[in-house]
Amino acid sequence: MSFGENLRMIRKEKGLSQEDLAELLEVSRQAISKWEMDMGYPEVEKLL
Repeated sequence: MSFGENLRMIRKEKGLSQEDLAELLEVSRQAISKWEMDMGYPEVEKLL
């Protein structure tokens, strides 16, 4: 399972929209979308 698949699964388990997660991490909704499609990855600081 890829990073993006894991991120999407965990986000949905928590009942969060991409917009909700973006606000929590202080990034754009487009960034979340790219991460979930494995077209980019977050900075390590965003994951801590």
